[in-house]
Amino acid sequence: MCTSGVERRATAVADTDRVPTVIAHNAHIIYRIHGAAGSGTNSPLASLKRIVTGTKNAATREVHAVKGVSFTAYKGEAVGLIGSNGSGKSTLLRAIAGLLPVEQGGAIYAAGQPSLLGVNAALMNDLSGEKNVQLGCLAMGMTPAQVKAQTGDIIEFSGINERGDFSSLPMRTYSSGMAARLRFSIAAAKKHDVLLIDEALATGDAKFRKRSEARVRELRQEAGTVFLVSHSEQSIRDTCERSIWLESGEIRADGATDDVMKEYESYINK
Repeated sequence: MCTSGVERRATAVADTDRVPTVIAHNAHIIYRIHGAAGSGTNSPLASLKRIVTGTKNAATREVHAVKGVSFTAYKGEAVGLIGSNGSGKSTLLRAIAGLLPVEQGGAIYAAGQPSLLGVNAALMNDLSGEKNVQLGCLAMGMTPAQVKAQTGDIIEFSGINERGDFSSLPMRTYSSGMAARLRFSIAAAKKHDVLLIDEALATGDAKFRKRSEARVRELRQEAGTVFLVSHSEQSIRDTCERSIWLESGEIRADGATDDVMKEYESYINK
């Protein structure tokens, strides 16, 4: 469909109004797995020889998890990351969060400090749920007054007290679903420039998933950017208007969620 010069100029102005929050440029992420200890190749003397000669450890295996990924995400977007197991989705989230290095020649730039929320995010098992809420909020930069004001709301949002006073019990007494819901509730209590969610919306019952998805939409309206990794296609469809399909570490599609989902579903149903 043809567009007029006025329409093209209006589109260009609209694009310049968008504020980038994450820029990935030719990002390669490689895991290096070293050989078993005791083989002699990891001894201090062998390491010194490799430094002097410039050779690599023959017992080191490289796994190229993300291969030349490039994209830009903007304020107010919720971006779904989809793909089969081992496609590099969680690896890419960890790199955006600054937890994994990008190989020389590529880069990932992010606004502020991206916050990674995963089902394995650390909480202290010997402390109560309430104490973990307080420590988690303080770690995110909230003031003691803000923590005191929000602790009750965070616990209520998580639903961990629906079957008793679990907030006063140690985290080790929680089911994996309860712990994941509490992690999400803590992270979602703060406005984030970039919030990275790895599978957290897949936990809990339908009622909690609806609350979670509503909260993600609120975070977007507060000018944040959300990345969501989930094996639940419905969560991606309900939460994200844009999706990036990763397969074997490469971007296969990037665009409107419905369009990308159709391509992905055709691929996995072959």
